[in-house]
Amino acid sequence: MSWGTELWDQFENLDKHTQWGIDFLERYAKFVKERLDVEQTYAKQLRNLVKKYCPKRAKDEEPRFTSCVSFYSILGELNDYAGQREVVAEEMSHKVYNELMRYSQELKAERKHHLQEGRKAQQFLDHCWKQMDNSKKKFERECREAEKAQMTFDRLDNDINATKSEVEKAKAQLYLRTHMADESKNEYAAQLQNFNTEQWKHFNKSIPHIFKNLQNMDERRTVKLGETYRSFAEAERRVIPIVSKCLDGMVSAAKSVDERRDSTIVVESFKSGFEPPGDFPFEDFSQNLSRTGSDGTISNTPKAERDLGPIPRSEAKQTIGRSKNKLWLFGKKPKWSVKMVPSLEDFSHLPPEQRRKRLQQKIDELNRELQKETDQRDALNKMKDVYEKNPQMGDPNSLQPKISETICNMQKLRSEIHKNESWLSEVEGKQSSRGDRRHSADNHHHTPGRESPEGSYTDDTSQEHHTPRHRPAQPAQPNPDPHEFDDEFDDDDPLPVIGHCKALYSFDGQNEGTLKMAEDEVLYVIEEDKGDGWTRARKQSGEEGYVPTSYVEITIEKNSKGAVTYI
Repeated sequence: MSWGTELWDQFENLDKHTQWGIDFLERYAKFVKERLDVEQTYAKQLRNLVKKYCPKRAKDEEPRFTSCVSFYSILGELNDYAGQREVVAEEMSHKVYNELMRYSQELKAERKHHLQEGRKAQQFLDHCWKQMDNSKKKFERECREAEKAQMTFDRLDNDINATKSEVEKAKAQLYLRTHMADESKNEYAAQLQNFNTEQWKHFNKSIPHIFKNLQNMDERRTVKLGETYRSFAEAERRVIPIVSKCLDGMVSAAKSVDERRDSTIVVESFKSGFEPPGDFPFEDFSQNLSRTGSDGTISNTPKAERDLGPIPRSEAKQTIGRSKNKLWLFGKKPKWSVKMVPSLEDFSHLPPEQRRKRLQQKIDELNRELQKETDQRDALNKMKDVYEKNPQMGDPNSLQPKISETICNMQKLRSEIHKNESWLSEVEGKQSSRGDRRHSADNHHHTPGRESPEGSYTDDTSQEHHTPRHRPAQPAQPNPDPHEFDDEFDDDDPLPVIGHCKALYSFDGQNEGTLKMAEDEVLYVIEEDKGDGWTRARKQSGEEGYVPTSYVEITIEKNSKGAVTYI
């Protein structure tokens, strides 16, 4: 339907309707603005949430557990999801809100123009009507005056007492009024015809044209609203594939959680490489009691005790001390174990397995640094060649100091790598030899393997700070041979010296197989710590034995693998 033909007399209502349409469009634009503000706030809060729970440690310090890695993957996907919410907000701002505000201004200007045209046409029609009305009133007035003049003339003409001059004067007045009435009539007719013509043009041409323009404007406004509604939805739909990928990534991260892998990582992270402690011997404190059948005491003795004989009280006391101190693995550690051990360059303060891993990590880091230095050296050499071929580009000698520095750094890194690889080979060799010894011990029950000097543990509180770290023992026989450590020193040829060590603390070495040393005393190292906390050393006098590794500062000779001097 056309507004021009159906609503020709509703100019004021159409004025109000078009104004309402623009107000509604701006209201929708305000809704879109608040919606995109919500999206931006939501995206910002999501990013802050991700930032809050993301790890703040360096890459190599992040947990390797699959549950942690999956959670960080989910945080990454959530961060991408927040980015898509920002994309939605940007799309709404650019393609909906900004477009609506621009179109609103255009509609206001166009509506104002059409309404002004309508008002001008209405004003012109009103002007024509006033002219026609004035001519009509003048014609009516002139007709009444002419009628009065006719009546005056007729009265004087029939009056026998009226003079001829009065009759002539009335006749002239009648002629004048009649003539003026005729002119007013013609003017009125012309104005009436003109008004009718303008009125027909107004209601059949001007107003329909103006109303059609207003109708087109309002319909375009409606179409624009529909397009922005669609753009509003499309802004969401366009990010759905990426959002789906983010959600799929979260599901994949959830599926990648592996409890067995996490358990394996726990083992790899905390495995020390030490052997578990051996069995505790039976300690009989009733050896010195006289047993008779008459006093009613129980005289039956465990079979192992009858076979092996009584245990001296001094040994029993030492055994008690060992038992108490062995329990620190599961309870409170003795004071000497709480002391802060300085972090050594070769990581010898760590258990064997952890030491091997740390050495391997350090070698990998040094190799990466070496590769960087190598790349830098190659780049500098290429630049130097370019300068030599094209002197105008630069002085090749200016690069020599940097090249020399890079080569020096490479040499240092290679030296560090070689040193760490030697330590790594040493650790791996120890673990292999310990595995061989364990296999040999399983095959020879009478030789349970070299154990730590168990007697070095004491419950004397005055000597707790001198107590060495516990070396876990192989499973022991009920009555261990007191000379089993002496067997290791009865070789035909003495062991070669592989380094030296300086005593940091004094050690009494009262037990079998241990070596007494004084603080700051220098000893020869003839066998390194095999991961059990004990180092085999030799004094200048030739006396050999084991000392706690944590009590000494060890220096291994670089040529220890080759010929050495025997003491």
